[in-house]
Amino acid sequence: MSEPSTTTVVERTDAGSRYEILVDGRRAGLTAYRDLGVRRVFFHTEIDDAFAGQGLAPQLVQQALVDVRASGMRIVPVCPYVAKFLKRHDEFADITDPVTPDVLRWLKTQLG
Repeated sequence: MSEPSTTTVVERTDAGSRYEILVDGRRAGLTAYRDLGVRRVFFHTEIDDAFAGQGLAPQLVQQALVDVRASGMRIVPVCPYVAKFLKRHDEFADITDPVTPDVLRWLKTQLG
């Protein structure tokens, strides 16, 4: 018998400043960002415990970064998971900016 197939979709939710990964219509995780001009500053990624171990985090981040490129923006990886992903995927190096003290100060004001 084969496993039942699932539908996995990544959506950008501008109102919530995040990308969400949905599995069969249920939100399984997210990666959150704030925009600083043409830079999309990623600061948090999480996968719900019920969906852990299914390889959803790399799929979520990959599709989010592809969307950043298509939008003509740049990536700033404050989130440790996004930073680790970028170290393994140099195809995004040309649109990745370093995390600087100025960006961290700005992000702190955005997040309260």
